[in-house]
Order: sequence, then C-alpha cells, then structure tokens
Amino acid sequence: MNIQEVKDDLLKAIPNLQIEIEGNSFIIPKEKLLSIARFFKESPKYSMDYLSCITAADYLAKGFFESVNHLYSMQKKQGPIVLKVRVPRENPRMPSLVSLYRGAEFQEREAYDLFGIIYEGHPDLRRILLWDEFEGHPMRKDYVTEDQDS
Repeated sequence: MNIQEVKDDLLKAIPNLQIEIEGNSFIIPKEKLLSIARFFKESPKYSMDYLSCITAADYLAKGFFESVNHLYSMQKKQGPIVLKVRVPRENPRMPSLVSLYRGAEFQEREAYDLFGIIYEGHPDLRRILLWDEFEGHPMRKDYVTEDQDS
C-alpha cells in the first residue's frame, strides 16, 4: 500500500482531517481516532478487521505520550496501517478502540498500567500487570523506582 494513496483515501472520507505522515505511520488527532479506525475497518478497500498491537511511547522532552495502533486486514492479507495518537503528559486521555476492536481491551489496559494513558470509553480500565496499590507508571521516563531514591 502506498501511504500517500492511503492518506488521500482517508482525506476523501473524512473532510477537514489534519493528519501527518511520519515514515510509514499516520499521526492523527485523538478526536478523530474512532472515525479513522472505523473507516479503515468498514471500507471495502481496506477491511482492516484486526488490531494486532497497541503500544505506547513516552516523549518526555516533548511533553507527550504516543499511543501506536497497528491495523491489518486478515481478509485481504494486507497491512499494517499504523495510527499514532499523541496526548499531553499532564492529561493523557484518548478514545478507546474497544468498541471497534475487542482485542484492544487488554492492550489499552497495559498502556494504562505502564504509562498512565486513559482510554476513555474502555469498559474495564484497570491495572493488568501491576497490583492495584502500585503507585506510578513504570514505563514513564520520569518514573523513579524505590531503589533509585537513595
């Protein structure tokens, strides 16, 4: 898939959309994540019916987290389409993809647990790797472990 052609199709489907291409990925506004993911899932040309991975990255110096979503079409045997959403570190909120992709449930919980990204609309957003009383989010670049204090 040519990324510029994919972008052109997306811009035709969703008017006034502001997106950037970064390598083989799209940087998209969080407000448009659901409509973009729905377009790729429901469009007969793409049929992106499988969300293989949601991960996150911390850009401490730039002041944001990035949630990275990989979409594939099992039917057409194509992909990935990579959607990156940037949210500010001080209020890391974005829409959940669970309503479109059931497989997002555990992956969003992992990003929440490790980075503190809040996926709004998630049916059961709670820690998945760490215990409930654990304080902080250990994948954040500014996280300090107990043994680093001394």
